[in-house]
Amino acid sequence: LVGSAGHDTLASIGRITLQLFVPFLAGHLLRPWIGGFVQRRAAVLKFVDQGSILLVVYTAFSAAVIEGLWHDIPLHALAGLVFVCAVILAIALAATTWISRRIGFSKEDEITVVFCGSKKSLASGVPMAKVLFASHAVGALVLPLMVFHQMQLMVCAV
Repeated sequence: LVGSAGHDTLASIGRITLQLFVPFLAGHLLRPWIGGFVQRRAAVLKFVDQGSILLVVYTAFSAAVIEGLWHDIPLHALAGLVFVCAVILAIALAATTWISRRIGFSKEDEITVVFCGSKKSLASGVPMAKVLFASHAVGALVLPLMVFHQMQLMVCAV
């Protein structure tokens, strides 16, 4: 299948699968054999895990800066983006809170549902954007995700 811009859709799906799903699946399949090793070294592996996510986010921000994204976007457009992200986050938080309470979840489960229900991850969003879009456009395309992700982390931390 070739998309409208001559982009091979199946190749993109394959690359996303290879970058995101295959490592996830491999980890789960290997858990019976490496689970104990991973648990004994959880502190070190947590540092590596969070470090790799930090590098993905840093790469996205760096690409945006190198592309001159911050000079290309007017301040009112950035303010509008922040406003739209805030509205979407408020809707997601309100909906997940309402649904959790309606179902009768405990407070702990409600917190989990509300936090996870609004979660959008740069760790998976940036690699997908890099596969699907031209490299010069990735910074602008992931800017809403960068704004939403940071806002979501700050609001849900409270």
